[in-house]
Amino acid sequence: MDNFSFSRILVTGGAGFIGSNLIHFLLKTTSTQVVNVDCLTYAGHLESLAHVSDNKNYYFEQVDIGDASQIRRIFDDYKPDAIMHLAAESHVDRSIDGPLDFIQTNVVGTAVLLEEARRYWSQLSTDDRSRFRFHHVSTDEVYGTLGADGLFTENTPYSPNSPYSASKAGSDHLVRAWHETYGLPVVITNCSNNYGPYQFPEKLIPVVISNAIQGKPLPIYGKGDNVRDWLYVEDHAEALCVVLSTGVLGETYNIGGHNEKTNLEVVQQLCKLLDEFLVDSPYVPHESLITYVKDRPGHDLRYAIDATKIKNNLGWTPKETFDTGLRKTVQWYLGNRPWCDSVKSGAYDGQRIGLGTEQ
Repeated sequence: MDNFSFSRILVTGGAGFIGSNLIHFLLKTTSTQVVNVDCLTYAGHLESLAHVSDNKNYYFEQVDIGDASQIRRIFDDYKPDAIMHLAAESHVDRSIDGPLDFIQTNVVGTAVLLEEARRYWSQLSTDDRSRFRFHHVSTDEVYGTLGADGLFTENTPYSPNSPYSASKAGSDHLVRAWHETYGLPVVITNCSNNYGPYQFPEKLIPVVISNAIQGKPLPIYGKGDNVRDWLYVEDHAEALCVVLSTGVLGETYNIGGHNEKTNLEVVQQLCKLLDEFLVDSPYVPHESLITYVKDRPGHDLRYAIDATKIKNNLGWTPKETFDTGLRKTVQWYLGNRPWCDSVKSGAYDGQRIGLGTEQ
């Protein structure tokens, strides 16, 4: 990438969906060294990084971001000039069943990381201090829900409606406060729904692909009319690197894919692609497997990103349309079924979660 001058970057949550794709992108397009810091929860899998495990520019540390002594050691040992913070509990349904895990990782963990980053940064030379960046990666869900019209901008007031989005809103505020109070050089990004390779199979698109292959029901919450803006994960990875390199300190940038779709439209399009690729499947047409289930509690109606700022100020736009990105995604999952099987565990085997009934 042009203008990418970082020599060593800490990526937290690098064994997760977006994190692993970001690491692949960094190692493919830059000469930077990447230190992956991940505690390997149910959604973190080194299988997603098998292709880069022997890369001379890749390092892995199995550490929880809430462990201050270990985070301090990592800063001191690797001496990064940037950190890209993606480590988070990220599934809304899981936050409904177990909210305190989300507060611990997303709020407390981010606070620990900020403090250790501040300690490290404050001891750097003047030149190194000026180069250092803390990039906090967040979500559009912090803004709450939209009606039929309008878009989320960087100035939209926060109004989170789930324990997950509330925990991410809290972490956003902490990052901003560390910049305003201590001068820590930060940038923040809020993205729309990501899709693509290496996504843990509890999210909508991989769930539908996995279930359709097996002839299982394709669950649609409520009427399927909830709208999301879909962003191909490699486009997101590129945008994150652009913001890290050229974003204005203290600023927030919304990253969107310009692909608003209802959940039902997404599933119907997936079914058509599966019909095309799996012509001999006994479950064709796969759309016959669609099943409507009880809606998620507090299910936000619509998210949609206004990505004008990152386009006009930093020159970034997504490369993939939803049609091209979804086709690539289905082809990847069909060609990597062993990966899907290997990452499933007792933590998730396709069961319905997020009804708020677990204690």
